[in-house]
Amino acid sequence: MAVIIFFLLFSSIFLNTEAIDKNCPPAKCFPNGPEILFPFSIKGLQPQNCSYPGFKLLCKENKTTIHFPSYGDLVVKSISYDSKRLMSLLDPENCVHQVFLNLDLPRTPFRYYYVLKNYTYLNCSAPLPRPFVQVPCMSGSEYHVYVVASFEVVPDSCKPVKTVAIPFSYSPYLADDSFGLGITWDVTRREDFVTCFSAARGKVLSLLVFIFMVATLVSVKTYCSRSAWFEKLRGHYATLKHAKFSPREARNQGKTSVGYGNHGSESRSMLPK
Repeated sequence: MAVIIFFLLFSSIFLNTEAIDKNCPPAKCFPNGPEILFPFSIKGLQPQNCSYPGFKLLCKENKTTIHFPSYGDLVVKSISYDSKRLMSLLDPENCVHQVFLNLDLPRTPFRYYYVLKNYTYLNCSAPLPRPFVQVPCMSGSEYHVYVVASFEVVPDSCKPVKTVAIPFSYSPYLADDSFGLGITWDVTRREDFVTCFSAARGKVLSLLVFIFMVATLVSVKTYCSRSAWFEKLRGHYATLKHAKFSPREARNQGKTSVGYGNHGSESRSMLPK
């Protein structure tokens, strides 16, 4: 019975995987855009239950985007669904540090893919000498924004804005707005099942079939053994039923069955052969 329940349980997982594959087909916002699969989905192109909360994507101006309440929309450059689980993003404003400063990632299902370090954003009334390098996209004629290590001494003309854990400080050599905007997510229970059994469906199914066959053979063998035992018992009963004893033999047989032998130990009944 336990084997049957085991088989039915795993069969339901396979059916659930098939249902996800069938009802949540891959989708794209545009032909050259990233392919969107579970646990993500595109609003309006895929059913609502094809993604988890916070994993809903949008098609805007021929782009695939994801919305973060603390910042706004970011463009989805690519998504890797393998063991890396990496989604690369682009900032439409081409100001990656503006994203780092304002994106409240801990309140989302995601986290930065790269190693983080604490940096402090400074708002200075006057330019700082080198080696400080201001962030152009966040600075103006009357204010200058810098990103420094949190342990450094803050100049008198500057005020700390915020200390955040980000992948890197500002550098003119890292002008690509996509650098550092890589986020990942933890595998949830449902996704873990779907990914695991989608990848190893054939092997697991073969194992289940083998277990089912072994259980069937054991059941048949047990049934046959019990049937043979009952047939043997029935034969002994028939022999006993048709056996003829004289009155003296019957009395001796009864004594042998319930009495005691010469040594005082209880003896077994002696059925006629």
